[in-house]
Amino acid sequence: MAQRRITKLINTIIGSVSTDIGIDLGTANTLVYIKGKGIVLNEPTIVAINKKTGQLVAVGNEAKTMLGRTPSHIEVIRPLVEGVISDFEVAEEMVAYLIARVRSEARSLIAPRVVVGVPSGITNVEMRAVRDAVKNAGARDVFLIEEPMAAAIGAKLPIGKASGSMIIDIGGGNTDIAVISLNGVVTSKNLRVAGDHLNDNIVSYIRSQFKVLVGDKTAEETKISLASIVESDSSKELVVRGRDVVTGLPREVVITDTDIRDAVSGSINSIVESVRAVLENTPPEILSDIMQRGVHLSGGGAMIPGIALLLEDVLQVPVIVVPDPLRAVVRGTGIVLEDLEYYDDVLIDNEGELSPQLN
Repeated sequence: MAQRRITKLINTIIGSVSTDIGIDLGTANTLVYIKGKGIVLNEPTIVAINKKTGQLVAVGNEAKTMLGRTPSHIEVIRPLVEGVISDFEVAEEMVAYLIARVRSEARSLIAPRVVVGVPSGITNVEMRAVRDAVKNAGARDVFLIEEPMAAAIGAKLPIGKASGSMIIDIGGGNTDIAVISLNGVVTSKNLRVAGDHLNDNIVSYIRSQFKVLVGDKTAEETKISLASIVESDSSKELVVRGRDVVTGLPREVVITDTDIRDAVSGSINSIVESVRAVLENTPPEILSDIMQRGVHLSGGGAMIPGIALLLEDVLQVPVIVVPDPLRAVVRGTGIVLEDLEYYDDVLIDNEGELSPQLN
């Protein structure tokens, strides 16, 4: 007991002078929270590498502008696929760059403690990859938290009470669906269908219907401009430019919101059916709580017009988009950072148990 008090005192003293960091390491965007300052970074999870020298050329927004526009010796890489690290070395370099950047701005000399959001249902190997990447990037201690739990905390849902809360976090690489009660996940599902898959749907649709090949960046811009799940009184359209798959020459076509709705309908239906499956596996008493409190939507996908209305119509349960849904997970990591000991129960280690670092 005395040893634990001494350890707690040491951690408190060090924590008072270090820059503790919360990271939402997403497939599409990485957001960084600094304890006491709030969200300080929101950058695309993209890195440009010089293949000749192996050096970083650009990270985030600067690297994103290079997509499709680089010479042969510069490669633009997305180090996360479907919510997990696919290129360990590049992910480590990106995280190291971001940590060094925020530490220099905060003028901190002591290595930070870092809380990182990870998708629910990822394997121990994948969790180890995240922990090692962040540790090697300069973190003093690394704590992992499931993204739906972080999103629920960021949305200020009563996760510690004996009543059920349901959160759907639609990110770039995966959709996390979880029912939470008493600081634990009652039932959940991780679906590898999310924003990036909608982009792929749009690329495939334009190629098959208009015989024009467009890039991922164009598909994303088209999704943001036109995507809507339910029909509206006024239609929208956008001129999209790409390469004619027959002639190989440049060509432009007019895409409407109806086209995009048709393109993404299969992926949206997969998300809806997964939510239904989670509800079917939820205990009746918690279902009663969800009917009263509603289902909460977070993540970038929550901002697609009409998705909340579609879910509400299918599930017959109120569906609420949380405030600033894109930042819900990183807000949650920030709240956890403010009181790591209080939120010890929701942290996980590589074996899926409580984090041993706070014991």
